[in-house]
Amino acid sequence: MHGEYKVPGGKLVVADLALEQDCLSQVSISGDFFLEPDTALNHINQALIGLPRTASHSTLTNAILAALDDDVVMFGFSAAAVATAVRRALGMASSWQDHQFSIIPPVTLPAIEHAALDEVLVDSVAKGLRGPTLRFWDWDDSVVVIGSFQSVKNEVDIDAANQAQVKVVRRVTGGGAMFMEPGNCITYSLTVPTSLVDGMSIEQSYQFLDAWVLGALNDMGIKAHYVPLNDIASAQGKIGGAAQKRFANGVLVHHATLAFDIDASKMSQILRTGKEKISDKGITSANKRVDPMRSQTGLTRATIIEAFSSHFAQCYPSQAGQYLPQELAGARALVASKFSTAEWLYKVL
Repeated sequence: MHGEYKVPGGKLVVADLALEQDCLSQVSISGDFFLEPDTALNHINQALIGLPRTASHSTLTNAILAALDDDVVMFGFSAAAVATAVRRALGMASSWQDHQFSIIPPVTLPAIEHAALDEVLVDSVAKGLRGPTLRFWDWDDSVVVIGSFQSVKNEVDIDAANQAQVKVVRRVTGGGAMFMEPGNCITYSLTVPTSLVDGMSIEQSYQFLDAWVLGALNDMGIKAHYVPLNDIASAQGKIGGAAQKRFANGVLVHHATLAFDIDASKMSQILRTGKEKISDKGITSANKRVDPMRSQTGLTRATIIEAFSSHFAQCYPSQAGQYLPQELAGARALVASKFSTAEWLYKVL
């Protein structure tokens, strides 16, 4: 069995393995990394022999660390990187190139149905009805989409929202509120097996899953960068934010919303957003628009979405996709049974 892992900003780690009675019986770690002293490589190999095929990423990492003396220097890689290469060889972890992705272009639906589709597509991927999927939202209503753990009363002025005919929707992921009018932002969801982020911390997985977006923005002339915990920004300030949820069925949904052209005045009337909250949001006046994607690219929203899709397809094995009829029906049913209910919306008052 053979697995490879390129450390972001570092070196390539390769694992060649054999199993006997479901345990590692032969291990050969190689790569273009640097390691001192040379004898440490044999210690790494020996530390892994005898471990079960199902050993977790942390078990593999800790076994390697326990076998190394304090004077060992690992440059360009780490014990965790070796564990990732081993898990990939064993089929317990995967890389972008191991999957065939579907890209679903924007389909106009009520925003609440898009929120429900996040959960529905997780189930589809888990059951093998579809492969990993990147999809773009489009909606024809005005909504505030709040995070799974946010308080409705603390985040939204309900009277102002009702007067402006803005609905409130609670999504399955955490994070902050999004003010979404038709065409004012760009939202995408990425539904993938958790094997793709095996061994990564939550923060590392956010940066890993948004790396392609940074590349796409760079192609459009925006020198974007990742800002912990979950933001995408340029030198001019925040562009957007991401949220993520890992499900027990081995699939995660990771989505992000990037501001295209938002009416900050209207947003400030509806959201109960204090000065502390907006201190890093690039909003200095409620009378100004929040338009980083429009002003920094000079492109239309549709052109930007197409550029995102094209860049993703250039980076990873991809094909054009569409929603399955049962997925759309499932989303509508889930809206009725969950997302439109008071029990869900007001699960946090």
